[in-house]
Amino acid sequence: MRIVVLVVAAALAVGCSAQAPAPSAPVTTAPAQPTSLQALLDAELPAIPARSGIWVKHLTTGEEAGVRADEVFNSASVIKIPVAVQALEMADAKRLALARRLKLSAADVRGGSGIFRYHDAGLQPTIRDVLLQMIVTSDNTATDLAIAQVGGVASVNAWLAKAGYADGMKLTQTTGELFAKYNALTPTDDRNGKTNGDRAYWLGELTPRATGKMLEAIERRALPSKEGAEELLRMMRAQQAGARRMPHFLTGIQVAHKTGDFPPVLANDVGVVYAPSGPIVVSFFLNAITGNYGEAEDHMGRVTRRIVEYFAR
Repeated sequence: MRIVVLVVAAALAVGCSAQAPAPSAPVTTAPAQPTSLQALLDAELPAIPARSGIWVKHLTTGEEAGVRADEVFNSASVIKIPVAVQALEMADAKRLALARRLKLSAADVRGGSGIFRYHDAGLQPTIRDVLLQMIVTSDNTATDLAIAQVGGVASVNAWLAKAGYADGMKLTQTTGELFAKYNALTPTDDRNGKTNGDRAYWLGELTPRATGKMLEAIERRALPSKEGAEELLRMMRAQQAGARRMPHFLTGIQVAHKTGDFPPVLANDVGVVYAPSGPIVVSFFLNAITGNYGEAEDHMGRVTRRIVEYFAR
């Protein structure tokens, strides 16, 4: 009898196991692939807690798209790119010698970003050194020296008009003039409000499209010249800031870029991403940031990665 019971129990166990399928793995749905570059940008930018603008163009395929691409943004230090382009164009025309040395005095020193302010008075960098530091460390002392070398703020804006960029690019003032305004504010003044909405407190004004178009011309070696463009791209590839922005989530991909900063409310990054599919111009502006500053920077990195992935399809 015991043997019969065991046999029946075994048979029942086999029958039950045959009837009850093993639990299946949970089904995960891959995120939908964007149907176009425009669709990608339209989906991504609203998630950033800021007034955001972007213009993107793949220089091989020609596909381009933007969000608020023709709206004016606070440039912060991104406006230093056209200053460098004008200087290199003047060097091409033999009106500026990049190897000429300037002697820095105490009166030349500016606050904020950069390294020249930490040197002893009497330092004698070349004009090429000045342009390099204006780009790679966003040196404000170097910036005002460069603006002076090309003839001042009015000269930069006249050059932008002549080059066809006046509708989307403007240098408002020197860094010395800008910081004097901020230093005159009282503790009760809304500094961030000035940065966000008062153009008198902007170093410059830029649209994402105009900035991107200038970057495209530089990458194509059309501006200021083949030699000048290669000089500027060398500097932008040596960028020392913005590692948490456009390059953050790109592995093995070089980015030539220039940042603009005014924490905690402004973080810009523009440049050329040398993706496997070809060079991609990305002109990315975040003004009036309301969330965590580092997370806003991370958003820029994630969107840039998605752009690279989109063109890798």
